[in-house]
Amino acid sequence: MKYLGYILIAWGVADFGLSFMEIDLWGEIGIILPDAIWSYSAYIAIAIGYALVKFDNKNESPEEVTEQES
Repeated sequence: MKYLGYILIAWGVADFGLSFMEIDLWGEIGIILPDAIWSYSAYIAIAIGYALVKFDNKNESPEEVTEQES
């Protein structure tokens, strides 16, 4: 789940950056979003990705977290 979260965060950042260049990242892959959602699609992707990463971190045991920090 953590890797899916990182992918969604990267997708959101790319969507945000490309929106300034007037490139519709969702439209490029064939997904047409309504205008109300399209304006916030980057933030939504980043928020969902962040939630997945945090949810996965809560499911790890304390020993796994300690080993990763070392």
